Amino acid sequence: MTYVVRRIGPSEWPELRAIRLEALLDSPLAFSASHADTAALADEWWQRQAAEGATSATLATFVAADQEGRWVGLASSAPLDEVPDTAHIHGVYLAPAHRGSRTGLAARLMEVGIAWARDHTNSACLTLGVHQDNGRAHAFYRRLGFQETGKVVPYALDPSQKIHIMGFAGFR
Repeated sequence: MTYVVRRIGPSEWPELRAIRLEALLDSPLAFSASHADTAALADEWWQRQAAEGATSATLATFVAADQEGRWVGLASSAPLDEVPDTAHIHGVYLAPAHRGSRTGLAARLMEVGIAWARDHTNSACLTLGVHQDNGRAHAFYRRLGFQETGKVVPYALDPSQKIHIMGFAGFR
């Protein structure tokens, strides 16, 4: 199957909303928001998110689409305001039917996000967060060159659980 990985357009907020809600149903521990709270967000919120992901000079949202143009993956890249000199890959999702090394799509989506952070931020570090119970994601990110930083933060939806912060080796 042929895929296209590209930056979202400013008017693609309905598609952004649909895939984010799909992601939250499929992989609830991978994100720091609940499906119910996210589904309740107003259209205006989604419109702002799509516009920013499409046009910001430092934040970008990327989509993976199949041959029919259906969105099957998503990832964003942006500086972390609360951690100086650090960019962050977040919101990574790939629909189950499109996962696995046979497609290479997850790696392509990540490569685009990494390149964006390198080319459009002045950050010295690139990080991402992985839930303590998501071994598949840990292994995937390690294969891409991310390493454990030793930093652990509480999971937003259940502070008794942890998010492990991984850093991209050789970012700069």
